[in-house]
Amino acid sequence: MLLRKKILLLLFLLACISNAADGMRIAHVDSKLIFEGYKGTRKAQEEYDRQVAKWEQQANLLQKELGFVKERLDKQSLMLSEEQKRELEAEYARRDTELKNFIEKIYGRNGELLKENEKVSSPIIALIKKAVTEIALGEGYDYVLDRATGAVLFWKNENDLTQKVLDYLNSR
Repeated sequence: MLLRKKILLLLFLLACISNAADGMRIAHVDSKLIFEGYKGTRKAQEEYDRQVAKWEQQANLLQKELGFVKERLDKQSLMLSEEQKRELEAEYARRDTELKNFIEKIYGRNGELLKENEKVSSPIIALIKKAVTEIALGEGYDYVLDRATGAVLFWKNENDLTQKVLDYLNSR
């Protein structure tokens, strides 16, 4: 995937260089460095870290509770009646399931951790894109490329060939 982005960026740059004689202005930024250097990111990171710490505490508590039940089961199983042993085994299974469900809910593929990261980073990313657009417009750039992702962050609409390509293809 990264190779594909680099190839696309290279092709884009070659196309832009060929149009440079027309006075086209191209700039670049590193969004990763901007994101890391922005003061607002630190505040958002602290908020994120606080929430992650709460989840870690909850997971540790659930793990401890599961450990206590396991310990009771291991140490007292010979002294318990069959009914008491089954109840304790059922409690262990319930707590084990509760821990696994919590871990999946928080750390799973579409878990709360991912959602929280998106919640705190999305406004910053939008702010960076807005700043890039304002600076590009103010300084007369036609394109602004992102070195970190290989994406085009800004482009002037008059350079958009989408409709011309569609018209060409549809006329054949």
